[in-house]
Amino acid sequence: MTKETPQKKTERLPMIPIRDVVVFPHMMIPFVIGRRTSVLALEFALEGSKRIFLATQMDASVDEPKASDIYAVGTAANIVQSVKLSDGNIKVLVEGVQRVKAIRHSDEPGFFVADVEILEETSLSSARSNLLIKKLQTIFEQFSKLSHHVNYDAILNAMKTLEPSKLADNICANLPISIEEKQQLLEMVDLAERIEKINEIIEVEMEKIKVDRNIQGRVKRQMERAQKEYYLNEKMKAIQKELGRKDEKSELDDLKKQIEEAKMPKDAHEKAMKELQRLEMMPPMSAESTVSRTYLDWLIAMPWNKKSREIRDIKWSGKVLEEDHYGLEKIKDRILEFLAVRSLVRKPQGTILCFVGPPGVGKTSLGKSIARATGRKFVRLSLGGVRDEAEIRGHRRTYIGALPGQIIQYMKKAGTRNPVFMLDEVDKMSMDFRGDPSSALLEVLDPEQNHMFVDHYLDTEFDLSMVMFIATANVLHTIPRPLQDRMEVIQLSGYTENEKLEIAKRFLVRKQIEASGLKEKQIKFVDEGLLEIIRKYTRESGVRNLEREIANVCRKTAKKIVTGEIKSNEVTAEEVEKLLGRQRFRLQGISDSNQVGLATGLAWTEVGGEVLQTEATLMQGKGQLTLTGKLGEVMQESAHAAMSFVRSRAAVYGIGREFPRKMDLHIHIPEGAIPKDGPSAGITMATTIVSALTKIPVRKDVAMTGEITLRGKVLPIGGVKEKLLAAHRAGIKNVLLPKDNEKDLQDLPQDILEALNVNLVETMDEVLQAALEKMPVPIRVSEISEINDILPNENVAH
Repeated sequence: MTKETPQKKTERLPMIPIRDVVVFPHMMIPFVIGRRTSVLALEFALEGSKRIFLATQMDASVDEPKASDIYAVGTAANIVQSVKLSDGNIKVLVEGVQRVKAIRHSDEPGFFVADVEILEETSLSSARSNLLIKKLQTIFEQFSKLSHHVNYDAILNAMKTLEPSKLADNICANLPISIEEKQQLLEMVDLAERIEKINEIIEVEMEKIKVDRNIQGRVKRQMERAQKEYYLNEKMKAIQKELGRKDEKSELDDLKKQIEEAKMPKDAHEKAMKELQRLEMMPPMSAESTVSRTYLDWLIAMPWNKKSREIRDIKWSGKVLEEDHYGLEKIKDRILEFLAVRSLVRKPQGTILCFVGPPGVGKTSLGKSIARATGRKFVRLSLGGVRDEAEIRGHRRTYIGALPGQIIQYMKKAGTRNPVFMLDEVDKMSMDFRGDPSSALLEVLDPEQNHMFVDHYLDTEFDLSMVMFIATANVLHTIPRPLQDRMEVIQLSGYTENEKLEIAKRFLVRKQIEASGLKEKQIKFVDEGLLEIIRKYTRESGVRNLEREIANVCRKTAKKIVTGEIKSNEVTAEEVEKLLGRQRFRLQGISDSNQVGLATGLAWTEVGGEVLQTEATLMQGKGQLTLTGKLGEVMQESAHAAMSFVRSRAAVYGIGREFPRKMDLHIHIPEGAIPKDGPSAGITMATTIVSALTKIPVRKDVAMTGEITLRGKVLPIGGVKEKLLAAHRAGIKNVLLPKDNEKDLQDLPQDILEALNVNLVETMDEVLQAALEKMPVPIRVSEISEINDILPNENVAH
């Protein structure tokens, strides 16, 4: 009979792949766990035996490693301690126990689990063990005296350890070698072979240290020689000065001349001359002299007394604004008013405007037009994502590599004291531990303070009062109130269909024809073709996507002309569909027929108005109200208010009083992935609830917006212009609007007002009268009287 080989011990352990470290047995090490799979593996281990398999990744840059990316041999370790950190990560302290090798991997529980076999080390005789320990301790002690990488505790542990395996592993953990070499040592089961390899590595490292020290000594001698040469050069300069051989026009004289020519204010001039005197006393090669020279260069380069000659011809400026932009009458009037004041007042206050509107309506390009119309230089600073106060005020010169803030840098770039300075995306600033840039802007945008703006780097006052600041934003609510208070806010609403058509004909078509290398006789856009693009291939408040689609048509036409398919192209509605494919958007908000429990609402978004349909359906239940469609807290409260109002008027609207006990109501607003919030859908949800409970369909050609109260009052809302433009784009003819929003209708173009039938409402009864096919019939007069006795006066039916 043949003797059977004893089976190796195996164990099933949760596995954590670790990066940039190899854990050895007998080694106590802390590390942080952040990956979700590793956290799950740790939690599984903590619930069980508190043993875990730690294996090193072959490539530390791989965030989600596979089994093939991890070394098979690792260490089984005991979890000593674990602490959950504030950022969600877990700090864990482990103690290596023994070498193990993974036989199989599995990730079915959501984390790595490995079947591991224990790797038993070869044993040594007592005499050989003592000999190897003594030799290893001696060479490690020599190495620790040469190297600064080994800590004192590691040396003490090595001197005290009498077990060769533990000694070898402790030394391996403290050697300054690569991860690959440490992994190789971990995989060595033969103890004698491992100790010999460690001795060999230590000897190589000691040789490297000796060579490095020789090189350092040589460099030190070279530095001493360089210092000697510097001293002799300075002595030669002094001798030449004594002999009268100094250059007539030295660098310092040039600087002094430039300081005088810069015409700085008194304080800045004194600082520049003082810094020049310091520079004269410094050695030319010192680091401090470079800092002083850079500071003087910035002071000299600033436009202390340079101004652009303004154009104050209002007629010419008005012509320029008309050439560059269609519509935007309010803004054009404001610019012309500014020019009129400039022509009458010798020293008017600086102007600080804030253009607020959806993307693509021309806020940034309008700033360029204002600069051209006024004859000023134009600079643009994007503030999106800026979260450091030093970006505005600069760094103090005590920091290495310090520079002025962006305000001063762009003033230098403009080269004049009175540019048009655009602060783009001012609503997208944020703040962190480095400060709040929006607070730093308070001084910049305050006409009472910005004439003495102090940048931390320049450390002297700079006059910003002649600058025309123009900020742009998509929304106002993210801009701090003190900053809003310092700016004159001008709202830019989305463009109507007719305005987009005119903008395309006047600007976009010509621009894209030139960009595509075509000539006007080779391509012609007719109005029907442009309207087809506007209605079916874009949905936006601005004209950015419209310009892209026009460019797309031009490119496809250019390709056909170059390949010889056509000589010219007339872009009609049919041609647009051939070139751009099937339509991308369809009209929203209009259902095929009047339906029960389906009403059309109007919403405001950062990119303009939208049409939203609101659905309600009834089910057998116990009076539960379900709300879906990713609704915000305010919108949910509005739905509950609408439900409470309908319940209070149940008998008036012909609804049985038992419905809250026997029926569940589900309100849903489609496009459920998009977050929605605000109170303006109140009357829309109330209408869908009444329609669902009374089985009376809602008119498909009516859209509505307004906040509802428990007493059935309709309160005013915001974004009226954008919402009505959205209704017009969707082809809706009738709009229900709160009575208190009547004043906002003045902002709408006349053609939109003529196309829409705007019905101003004050109560929910008026809403239902206009929105439902017919008014609900009350249940009984006696029941209504009974209800009216217990409800407030506002709920009484008239």
